[in-house]
Amino acid sequence: MARIYPLFSSSKGNSTFIGTEKGGILIDCGASFKKFSAVLALNNIPLDAIKAVFITHEHSDHVNGLKMLTKKTGVTVYGQKKTLQKLCAEDKISSCSRVVEILSKPIICADHEISCFNTPHDSIQSCGYKIYTSDNKMCAVCTDLGHVTAEVHNALTGCRAVVIEANYDENMLRTGGYPLYLKERILSDTGHLSNTACAAEVERLVKSGTTHIILGHLSQDNNKPEIAYSTVKNHLKDFQIGKDYLMGVAPVESEGGAVIF
Repeated sequence: MARIYPLFSSSKGNSTFIGTEKGGILIDCGASFKKFSAVLALNNIPLDAIKAVFITHEHSDHVNGLKMLTKKTGVTVYGQKKTLQKLCAEDKISSCSRVVEILSKPIICADHEISCFNTPHDSIQSCGYKIYTSDNKMCAVCTDLGHVTAEVHNALTGCRAVVIEANYDENMLRTGGYPLYLKERILSDTGHLSNTACAAEVERLVKSGTTHIILGHLSQDNNKPEIAYSTVKNHLKDFQIGKDYLMGVAPVESEGGAVIF
């Protein structure tokens, strides 16, 4: 049975495992190998259950633990061409691991079918991932995007479960202590997704049949889990939580637990 394990989720580190203790794939590896190993153990996932790592983009909060993970395991790393080139040039992937560019054809790994879709973010290249699981369900991981494009929406539509960014509360960001240039970066069309923008997209997804929502990549400075959750829930006034959909907030660091969808 398919499960999503939000292992790390914040502006400081991101990583999601999709599969079971017998095998699955990792989306990003943004925490140290020591922390990552401890969280895997809490979730009863052996290290050798990770059959591949899929990287969304090169920012440090998504790849901090990649070098050591690949050195320890030799696991294959998948990603878009420019992302992989940059990671290799900056020695973020061990020579022990094979590096594979994702093209138009989906990747088959751990009995899942994985494809990527472009996301608008201020990195050399950025993507989200859509996974068709071995038990015939679809889910997606979609964070680090300044706005929801038609490509993003089309990729998410039809997924049973979606990890989607709710990075900031706009009022907290605008009145907070970040310098102006950083506020403008986050607010831009290639920055991050606000709670309100996330809520609008979640409403469209629930209308189209998505039943499991996981809010992710929350800023620890410009957001709070209860604010993100209430903003999205209040936007879904035409739907009943627990009946039409289920929703939760991905933890900064997992203490154990998965979303079964």
